[in-house]
Amino acid sequence: MTEMTDMGEETRQIFNPNVVTPEMEMAEKGAGAPAAAELAIGDINPLNAHLFKEDRWQDHFARLRAEDPVHLNELDSAGRYWSVTTYDDVRAVDGDWETYSSAQGITLGLSAARLAEIEQPQQLTPFIAMDPPEHTKQRKTVRSVSAPSNLRNIEPMIRERTADLLDSLPEGETFDWVDTVSIELTTLMLATLFDFPMEDRRMLTRWSDIVFAIPGPGGVVETQQQKIDELFGCVAYFEQLWEERRGGDGFDLVTMLANGEATKDMTAFEHLGNLLLLIVGGNDTTRNTMTGSVYGLNKYPDQYDKLITNPDLIAKFVPEVIRWQTPLSYMRRTATKDTELGGQQIRKDDQVLMWYISANQDETVFENASVLDIDRHNADRQLSFGYGIHFCMGSRVAELQLRVLWEEALQRFERIEVQDEPERVFSSFVHGYSKLPVTVTRR
Repeated sequence: MTEMTDMGEETRQIFNPNVVTPEMEMAEKGAGAPAAAELAIGDINPLNAHLFKEDRWQDHFARLRAEDPVHLNELDSAGRYWSVTTYDDVRAVDGDWETYSSAQGITLGLSAARLAEIEQPQQLTPFIAMDPPEHTKQRKTVRSVSAPSNLRNIEPMIRERTADLLDSLPEGETFDWVDTVSIELTTLMLATLFDFPMEDRRMLTRWSDIVFAIPGPGGVVETQQQKIDELFGCVAYFEQLWEERRGGDGFDLVTMLANGEATKDMTAFEHLGNLLLLIVGGNDTTRNTMTGSVYGLNKYPDQYDKLITNPDLIAKFVPEVIRWQTPLSYMRRTATKDTELGGQQIRKDDQVLMWYISANQDETVFENASVLDIDRHNADRQLSFGYGIHFCMGSRVAELQLRVLWEEALQRFERIEVQDEPERVFSSFVHGYSKLPVTVTRR
């Protein structure tokens, strides 16, 4: 689980079907983009979702880190925005909420000029798109879910579910690891945390998928209007849950939000920002690292051999695969004043993108960074969960699920073998997989 959702000031771009968002604009412009070596440095734009869908983002970031680590781009929809690509600079931005605010949203949004042209509907603001003190008060409402005592309580349940699912997998038959294992395990966990009706749990998966989907033919959603309609369906569903749980004392996230001092007076619609924050954070990030762990071990079979020989290495494998995968590519901040970063002059109100996926590939911090290396001595320095006040509050839940998955998998399978290259998500924000065909061989 991680703090995330596109619900700050730029909510208008989600709930207005006529708005062309920056990712939509870049998706149209970025098709067929040349290799990084063929581009002038000023023409590199890492927001291009095609680079991630085609798994060729690596060289674009390598050039930026080497030649222009604080890199200016401009789009008609977004105006000026900066890509921050080195480890030290990303950490500096993430750790300075007073200079680099989250209150305007955490994905690249519309420029101030474009926002002024758009009719403004009701606002959604999750606590990740806030600064202290309001951020602190609302985050406190739900943070107990990741307390050590709760992790100890939920580990047996996670282990039982994981074991049952792995025992049910077909042997000698190709199946999709993403849908069969990664989505199922994370959605079961999320439904438990929400105390959400189990028979409807895949609705959580659907809502998670559409939050950051770029509308288009054949995509997760065809149009922006479809995206809006389905998100309002999420509001309607949870509105009933709110009313049922007001005044309750349950330990689920809905009850916590419905009765928390800082959140109890919010309407169901106002709660949608925090709901989507928790749904996406509890689903997308963990499931994509679960899938990435299988893909990574197949890509580097010597590391798989090492893990099979010594399962105690799971403790080192977990932070390393989280670094290697980096399930969220970036987070945005907005400059609150004129400032300087990496020799560049950042103007007040400029958008600043912290590219975690690039920081985790920074060779000055992680030697031979593109390789999955279970013995990496500093893997726990990875920035996949962010840094500072917005550090992922559910990071320990995600690590627990990943650890248990591999503890149980190594006991059962000689190998989980990838049968073909994965299909990847069309997004520059969520770094993930839509399909991964595998077979398993039991011990």
